[in-house]
Amino acid sequence: MGRDLSALFDPESVAVVGASDDPAKYGHAVAAQALRAPDRRPVHLVNRRGGTVLGRTTATSLAGIGEPVELVVISVPGPGFEAAVDDALACGARAIVGITAGFAETGPLGLARQQAIAERVRAAGAVLVGPNCLGIADNTTELYLASDRFAPGGIALLSQSGNLALELQLRCAPHGLGFSRFVSLGNQADVTLVDLIEDAARHDPTRAIAVYAEDFGDGRAFAEAAAAAGKPVVLLTAGRGTASARSAQSHTGALTTSADVVAAACRDAGVELVATPHEMTVVLAALNGGRRATGHRTAVCTDGGGHGAIAADAAESAGLAVPELGPAAQQRLRTLLWEQSAVGNPVDLAGMGEQNPHSYGDTVGALLALDEVDSVMLTGYFGGYSAATGGLGGPAAESGTAGGGSALAAGELETAHQMAVRAARTAKPLVVQSMFPDAPSCRTLVEAGIPVFASTEDAARALAAMTVAGAAGPPGVRPLPSAEAPLSDPGYHGVRTLLSGAGVPFPEAREITDEAELLAAADAFEGPYVLKALHLLHKSDAGGVALGLPDRSALVTAFREMHARLGAASYSVEAMADPTDGVELIVGVNRDPRFGPVAMVGLGGVLTEALHDVAFALAPVPAARAEQLLTGLRTAALLRGVRGRPAVDLAAAGAVIERLTTLAAAHPEITEIEVNPLLVRPDGALALDARAVLA
Repeated sequence: MGRDLSALFDPESVAVVGASDDPAKYGHAVAAQALRAPDRRPVHLVNRRGGTVLGRTTATSLAGIGEPVELVVISVPGPGFEAAVDDALACGARAIVGITAGFAETGPLGLARQQAIAERVRAAGAVLVGPNCLGIADNTTELYLASDRFAPGGIALLSQSGNLALELQLRCAPHGLGFSRFVSLGNQADVTLVDLIEDAARHDPTRAIAVYAEDFGDGRAFAEAAAAAGKPVVLLTAGRGTASARSAQSHTGALTTSADVVAAACRDAGVELVATPHEMTVVLAALNGGRRATGHRTAVCTDGGGHGAIAADAAESAGLAVPELGPAAQQRLRTLLWEQSAVGNPVDLAGMGEQNPHSYGDTVGALLALDEVDSVMLTGYFGGYSAATGGLGGPAAESGTAGGGSALAAGELETAHQMAVRAARTAKPLVVQSMFPDAPSCRTLVEAGIPVFASTEDAARALAAMTVAGAAGPPGVRPLPSAEAPLSDPGYHGVRTLLSGAGVPFPEAREITDEAELLAAADAFEGPYVLKALHLLHKSDAGGVALGLPDRSALVTAFREMHARLGAASYSVEAMADPTDGVELIVGVNRDPRFGPVAMVGLGGVLTEALHDVAFALAPVPAARAEQLLTGLRTAALLRGVRGRPAVDLAAAGAVIERLTTLAAAHPEITEIEVNPLLVRPDGALALDARAVLA
């Protein structure tokens, strides 16, 4: 059920320690906000000098209040923070919000102080948000303990940045979006992002969860909580660069960046990952109405060919499809529109809206009713007629069109109401792009929960958020398996033995150190043979691999030449696999410090790093999900068979991926492990090389 945060969001009483009349101090802003709802619960102001703050008599200490306080906000200079925490716990506080900075963000000594404080809070059975945070607010319980106001609504905003939170509320306002809660995460010494997501998931007034985070703490727990939330989670994050891959010792590690890991976690958890506050607002506006498409087929309705073509391109770029409508659908649309209208998709009114504004609503309604359509985008001039009479700069009133601007505006407003009614009768998403998004008719749509955007790309991104995640659902986050006995031999044959025990198939092989052992290995199985020099990081690059040696004589010659050149301590003699009709893949797992084991699959062999055609997922990866990753590669056509080549056995590849990623997830001592190449043929899969790196 998660932690009980009721004292944090709906306390019986509140005290602000460090309340001040000085507008330059944060204790002033928090105290002013806390007093916005003095009748909901007792609000006590504490200032060690006493006197009055904001016209209210203050206590000089928490003990001086004379009664228990359930939630205490602490905004005092750093040296006094620990004493204030102890005083809060002594007066019965069950929740503390730490505004004061100067802890983990300052270095090891600050971190040690912070950890000691958090331990005291937890030992007392209380919870702590922060320190180094900007407060909290809950519009549903009239709890205002942040410096700014947040318009009420259904979004829980969990942010590590106060300024970004302010920007988001400004951007959300035109879309009619507001906030159920706001929490500044701070240093997450006690209450974490995961705790807050779990609590927001249980909070009925919260319909969506918006997160800005740079430090996930336990990233896998974040993914698990988001996947289990049952509500949309939208994530904006920073710091997803390539630094994490600099010290990697395998292809898997070298190709796995922080950005890949975060994106994989979001895909698996069903989290909408966004890059900017603007994009976050677009996605939140899209998800606010709760509508979800059951497929990717989008119908574009426009009143001009240019807008329709651009919208179709934007929809396809966002991962949607804009298929031609069937004959019956086209015939239905012809009964609604005039002769010059296009009805294939995009559906172009071709100016009919100027004669009959109701044609917008009639056409959108007809498209929403089609079984072959999953979502609809209306794009173009809609909104312009009511914008003119509303003083928003629309040119319709000056156009001289029949009936005048006022008649067109009235008709457009009527069709906006009709469109809202028709959209409410279906779960299919409707998104509008308008040159006049602030027009009265567009505001009517927004108030009905239909998102309206000024740009075509925003409308397409919104539809993708309402469609892609909702159609098939997220792949999910599988729990980590129980840890197994640590790998004691990270050498080539030790790793092969470990993987073989997990069901990963390899060709026959023997490790040898001299020519006598080489000949004994050659007698153990038939050629052709492969000879590998062991204990080299990239054997192929160093000339440490000889392939296709047909017999014992060729094997001995290759061994003598390779040993004279490299002088390796040991070698591996292996049966040569038949590469006919095969495709070489790479399968690996890299252990991320925040998200744990992350799997990578892609095109393998010597071109792995050059082609960089790889996909990522949180490990362990089920076989069915592994096949999805493979078929989503740019080079997936090679797996399906091209130019007369047969398709390879994807099921066998998926099974190997599941076994390898499950094993890696059960060995926390392994930071990198990979099979490269994994030869996948029409009749199965065979691992040809393996490597592991211990922590």
